[in-house]
Parts: sequence; C-alpha cells; structure tokens
Amino acid sequence: MITKNKSVNAWIDEMAAMTCPDSIVLIDGSESQLEELRQQAMATGEIIKLNQEKLPGCYLHRTAVNDVARVEGRTFICTSKKEDAGPTNNWMDPKECYEKLSKIYAGSMKGRTMYVIPYSMGMVGSPFAKYGIELTDSIYVVLNMEIMTRVGTDVLEALGDDAQFIKGLHSKADLDDEKRYICHFPEDNTIWSVNSGYGGNVLLGKKCFALRIASYLGKNEGWMAEHMLILGLEDPDGNVKYIAAAFPSACGKTNLAMLIPPEVYAKKGYKVWTVGDDIAWLRIGEDGRLWAVNPENGFFGVAPGTNENSNYNALATTRRDTIFTNVVHNLDDNTVWWEGLDKNPPANAIDWKGNKWDYTKYDKKDKSTCGAHPNSRFTACAKNCPCISKEFNNPMGVPLSAIVFGGRRAKTAPLVYQARSWEHGVFVGSIMASETTAAATGAVGVVRRDPMAMLPFCGYNMAEYFGHWIEMGKKIPNAPKIFNVNWFRTDDEGHFIWPGFGDNMRVLKWILDRCEDKVDAVETAIGYVPAAEDINIDGLEDVTLDTMKELLSVDKALWGEEISGIEEFYARFDDKFPKELRDQLDTLKANLAK
Repeated sequence: MITKNKSVNAWIDEMAAMTCPDSIVLIDGSESQLEELRQQAMATGEIIKLNQEKLPGCYLHRTAVNDVARVEGRTFICTSKKEDAGPTNNWMDPKECYEKLSKIYAGSMKGRTMYVIPYSMGMVGSPFAKYGIELTDSIYVVLNMEIMTRVGTDVLEALGDDAQFIKGLHSKADLDDEKRYICHFPEDNTIWSVNSGYGGNVLLGKKCFALRIASYLGKNEGWMAEHMLILGLEDPDGNVKYIAAAFPSACGKTNLAMLIPPEVYAKKGYKVWTVGDDIAWLRIGEDGRLWAVNPENGFFGVAPGTNENSNYNALATTRRDTIFTNVVHNLDDNTVWWEGLDKNPPANAIDWKGNKWDYTKYDKKDKSTCGAHPNSRFTACAKNCPCISKEFNNPMGVPLSAIVFGGRRAKTAPLVYQARSWEHGVFVGSIMASETTAAATGAVGVVRRDPMAMLPFCGYNMAEYFGHWIEMGKKIPNAPKIFNVNWFRTDDEGHFIWPGFGDNMRVLKWILDRCEDKVDAVETAIGYVPAAEDINIDGLEDVTLDTMKELLSVDKALWGEEISGIEEFYARFDDKFPKELRDQLDTLKANLAK
C-alpha cells in the first residue's frame, strides 16, 4: 500500500499490473532520496555530474536522437465526442486509445522501477492548487518534476481521501517513435505518455496537465489556464502592478518575463519581478479583480540563444541546481555550452548526440552542425532567479492590471494597441499570429495563427475556449485591460525598427499608465494606439519621434488583407464558435471601410 488514499492505491495497482515493474518507489520529496536517485542515474550514464565548483548541483542529460521535442502529430485529446476536441486538436476515441496504448504499455516496466510522484501545481493548500500523481520508469523525469512542480508526501496529505487527482502514466518503453503517444483524457482526469523521454512529452505536470487538462477543468469550474508569463513592474515608490502576457514561440516570452529595465528607468528605481515565465492560472478574486498564479515551480527553458545580453536573469538562474538536456559537454572544465552562449565554443567537447564535436565545422545555416540541439533545454529552480517575485509563493496569486497578446509581424500590427473592450480583447487574442522566419522553415512570411498562444495546448474545442473567455469577461467586475504588442516591426530592408529586450519596458509603462487612466490614446480602426510622444524614447539613439509614428501606424490596406486570413481561420470552427467574435470581425471590416 503506497498511500492511505484507496483511489490512488487502486489506480497504482492497476497500472503496475499492466506495466509490470520490478519494484514501486514512492517519491517523498526528500533531498536524501533525490541524491540516491542521482547516484543511480550517474551509475547508468542517464545523467552526468558537472563541475560542482562552477555549476553546483548541475547535471547533463542526453535524450535519444529521435526524441528531442514535443510531438504535436502524436498528441491526442481523447473525448467521448469528437466535436468536444474540436478542429484544432488530434482526436482519438477514449476506448480505442486505452486499448491501443495498453498493448504498448504491457510489460514496458519489466526490469525497471516504477516511481510514484505526488505533485502539486500551485502551492500546496492554495485555492488555486491542483494535485497529480505521475507514475514513471525514468529517474530523469523524477528529477525534473522535482524542479518543475512541488513534489512530496505533503501533496498526499493535502489530497486526503479525495479521488479527484490527475492520473499520469509515463513509460519510456522502447523509445520507439512509431509507437510514441501523448494522450489526454480530460473527462477522466488522465494523461498517458509512452515511448518518449523528452521533457515536453513526459513531465506531465507541464503542458499536459497545467494547460491541456487544466484548461478543460477551468472551463467547467469557472477559471482559466493560460499559456502566459506573469511579471510585476515596480515603480520608484514601491508600487507593483502585474501583467500576464501570451506569445507564440520565438517571440521573446522568457526575455520579457525576466526583463531588465533600461538605464533611464533603472536609475529612477523601476524594477521588474518574475512571477512566471510560461503558464498562468487565473481566477476571479473576492475584490472582483482577476488574480494570477504560476502553477509551476521551475523553468523549462530553451538554451540556445540564452546569454548574458539576451537574458541575464535566465542564465544566472541556470548557474546552480539545473538539469541541462542536449547541450554541448565541455570536457576541458566539465561544464556546458550552447550556440549563442558566448563566442568561445569549446575545442574539446561532446555534442548533444554524444559524439566528439568539432566547432570549426559549425555552419550557422546548417542546424546539423550545431553542438547543442536547437531545442536543447535547461530545467532550473525558479527560486534561483535573481528577479523572482516575492509573491512567487503567494497562495492567492497576484492581481492583474493588464493582459497582453503578441506575435511576430513585419508590417501589419503596430508596436502596441489597446482593445476597446474585453470582448474586443478576446477577438484580438483569437487572431494572434506570427510570420515564419527563414530560420523556422525556409518559407518566409507565412502567417501562422496561434490564438492566445494556446493552439497546441487547449484541451478541448477551441471555439468553446473562446466562448469561455467571453463568459469570464461577463463575470469579472474589475477586468484587466487587454493589449496587443509587436516587437518585430521591420523597415523595407527587413531590419527591426524597435530595439526590443529591456526597452520593451517603455511599452509596458504606457500599458500600465493606460490601465490607470494616466495617459490618452488615439483611436484607430483596430483599437487605441499611443500618441507617438507618449512612449518614452529617452536614451534611444536610433528611435526618433518619426520612428515612433512609423511603429504605431496602422496600414488599412494590410489589415484589409488580414481580414481574409482571419475569416479562413474562423471557418475551421463549427456552430460552437461565439457570435461575439464574428461581430467583432464585422466591426473591424466596417472600421477599415470608413
């Protein structure tokens, strides 16, 4: 008997009967047990201990070469009715899926240990908290889950006799990519992941639970699970206002979450605090505001491109107690390296595949010559982040002043604009998009819709998800204002006009001033934009008032072209699609025709 909870014990027995582990071990969250597991994993080569003087508590792991990223084509939402999964998710009938995967799981843990990981998303005991148990045959998963979530027997105590917990089953099995599946059963509070060892597919508390399952729970229980960072902006008087923001990948989300204010603001005493870099759970507080909590306990960040200039705070966070996955192993001093860390690639090194790496053959245009995999990762403790908010562990979360959406658009979207209302803001989020860059695909400028940055992570029909946003807006007495930003506007030669990074604080400052009615705005066909002189450009050498006018301009012809793309995207949805969003589209058309 693993716990006093009969439902937990019965489920563990059932899964063990199917997977046939040699032994079952409960993860209690103690440092002594974790250290014992690290020693076991080092003995088998699953992890490599790094230089403990330079990188205390840090380890290196390599995945199988066929197992380096999330597999969207192998990720399923399994609901009894196909329409409940919606047109943007892969769907499988739950009965069919259980039968299919049971055959793959059968005996998959023979000769292995099944680890039972009780974990909490959010602070244990918080009104936001949700509890899960992941069963896995991977020590790597145990060590990562311990960083990313709150693991331990206190979770079992908080769960008590409750049968309502998220049941997660993971087995590496044979790492056969033809039999790799990440399946979610929202109606059963269940996640099954098999034949992968990559974090995004196997740390079941992350996207699987905290977004796909949680978004479904949120719809049914009256809250929201969103793919959003949370940051606090402190003014010189010590007042902190909070923003949640959603961006598709490669749009600078982690950089914004850990932003360092530019000198002009830093000298006055402005500070930015990180509450979360990836996921936000949102609930209506007793004061009628929308409150946000980061349900995670760590950061699962992309290593390449992270350096002292691009994200000083993220790099500093990785200096201790971090697991690096698929980066370069520098044999000279037993540390790690990746492309974009610095300009000193190690001469004596092993690449992410475990082969000797010759940096002189590295070609920026050819990803196969990289020493670190382009999706290599660091799993780091949030408490080690220099700018972590003192509210990080506040069980009640933080109150939001603003919600920000963003994308990567060369010409269409201005630097920033404000939605006219909550409903209009939902429309703005629903049409979020990014244009592909040469680095991404080879096809440049293809517009990819990713509403609220949730397209791969919504655990049910996205049309209903939009409807849930609209319904939430009716229930929030003091709703945050909604904005859209675009750091990636380019000139005719394709150069970025806005400096980005820390200077994005200048835009956040205007956003918060708008929330407090401290500054006016100019109404356009798409929403409210700042007057050019209302964005502080002190200290920016290459940005003039004319530059700001260009950055804030709204090209009606381009937006006219945008309409057809929005209509094409909306056409994917059935009658569950909210009429309010089609009305917003009609309003946009009418505004552009004026």
